[in-house]
Amino acid sequence: MRDGSGTFAKLGLTGLAMALATGGLPANAGEGSGAPATRATGGDVSITVTEMRNAKGTVLACMTSDPERFPKCRGDADAYMVKVPAGKAAHLTFKDVKPGRYAIALLHDENGNGKADRALGMMPKEGFGFSRDAPVKMAPPKFGDAAFDYSGKSTSLTIRMRYML
Repeated sequence: MRDGSGTFAKLGLTGLAMALATGGLPANAGEGSGAPATRATGGDVSITVTEMRNAKGTVLACMTSDPERFPKCRGDADAYMVKVPAGKAAHLTFKDVKPGRYAIALLHDENGNGKADRALGMMPKEGFGFSRDAPVKMAPPKFGDAAFDYSGKSTSLTIRMRYML
């Protein structure tokens, strides 16, 4: 997966809260920066995260163009990832993003265990957010609800962090 400006190679975001709780970080998740040299250069997608309830843990962010891999991004070699300390998560940047249709999922991993913790096996205990403020009902939002078209020119988006507990 492609690294963004924070530090994260691979992660499994929940749907958001609903989906990741089944997994954790893939074995090859790690830190890095920038994008692979083999990729065509594009602009940056900057995210402003609002309504964070605290600065504990990390914020994991995933941006994919693959509807089948959203919101987890697992196994998507073309996904962009960012991991930053929650105290610095007010602004995230995916660097060198090629043009396309993308959806973004965020997880406020307050305890830093790399997965979305749930109460009673289904209720998210940690924060989550999606591009276009896609609705969460009894399951993660569909790719189409969170998707946006990106021209390749640097752009800024705002994503609201939501908490159920």
